[in-house]
Amino acid sequence: MKEDELSVIEELAKYSYQSLSQYLKQAVEVPKELQDIFLFKIFNNPLGDWLGALVIFLLFYLFRKQLIKFLEYILKTISEKFENPLGAKFFKIFNEPIKWKILLIGFNASYAVLEFPKFVNTIVTDLNTSLNYLIIGWIVILFLEFLHNFYTYKYDKDGKVDLKDTLVKFLIRLLKITTIVIIFILLLQTWGYDIRGLLASLGLVGMAIALAAKDTARHLFGSIMIFTDSPFKVGDWIKTPDVEGTIEDIGMRSTRVRTFAQALVSVPNGNLADSAILNWSKMDRRRIKMTLGLTYATTSSQMQNILKEIRELLHNDEDIHKQTIYVYFSSFNDSSLDIFCYFFTKTIKWGEYMAVRERIYLEFMRIIEENGASFAFPSQSIYIEENNTQQKDEFV
Repeated sequence: MKEDELSVIEELAKYSYQSLSQYLKQAVEVPKELQDIFLFKIFNNPLGDWLGALVIFLLFYLFRKQLIKFLEYILKTISEKFENPLGAKFFKIFNEPIKWKILLIGFNASYAVLEFPKFVNTIVTDLNTSLNYLIIGWIVILFLEFLHNFYTYKYDKDGKVDLKDTLVKFLIRLLKITTIVIIFILLLQTWGYDIRGLLASLGLVGMAIALAAKDTARHLFGSIMIFTDSPFKVGDWIKTPDVEGTIEDIGMRSTRVRTFAQALVSVPNGNLADSAILNWSKMDRRRIKMTLGLTYATTSSQMQNILKEIRELLHNDEDIHKQTIYVYFSSFNDSSLDIFCYFFTKTIKWGEYMAVRERIYLEFMRIIEENGASFAFPSQSIYIEENNTQQKDEFV
């Protein structure tokens, strides 16, 4: 292996070994028989150098265990301080690739003290590069799995599978496949294979797949848009130009909507992403808008009392939102005196909303009855005017 191809650690190992060998030769008197044994060459390297290389490799082998334990202790202490259970697992999942990397460094350091022909150095260099690529790919895949576990711990505590979970899992799998493909291409390039033809073939195959699956790709990007914008979630009541109902399931390609007729409709996500979506479940309150029509027999004092009691009722009711309450005598209609009522319930659930509205309507009826007024209904009053004329007789 050439000098410029050695890492800092390998150069340090080679320098340390040579320095230690020179010191031992000067400081320790070795019998001639033992010197002859150490000078016995195997593959053009003295037996002493082989033993030195073995000692260097064993030192790295023993050092890796102690280093892993030390780093685990440091990270565990930090994670306990921040009360994050995933912190201790973060380094542990990389234990194996780190151990192999330390062994690879130890092998390179021990190999650096030996001399081999050029073709052997070339093979070892390519093998070393390939193993480094494999270890890097291994670490990336483990890191992606850690990200998935972190997302599950942080954002998916309910355990329910929704679009976000499906999309995150899909993206993690896609990144893993991409990592494997990149590592495979780098390995081919390391061993001297021409990858231009392979890349061109992959490009043609990708174009063919993209053209054949353009609708699927459209719906996939629609899923990504739904994921990023979050216009609805499972259980929401939505309305689009095509369908209205409750979201039952959100998949990678389509969303299943349960209509109020209990029919199940599968809507492609691409169509949903291009549609205007009205999400009733996103309301923080629910509106009640109505007009109370009283008969024209209602006096002004009765009207004032009715308006006052309705306003007090709504302002004091726990189920009515206090921010927006409008109650006004609004118009003289053809057959009624109209009171305009506009307010909101705190609940948005359909059943609870209906119960609150019913109770409020009954209270309105009670207030109007107690004040001696009554509701008007479409009617017409006909007034007949009688003209009494005095007929005079004229005599000539």
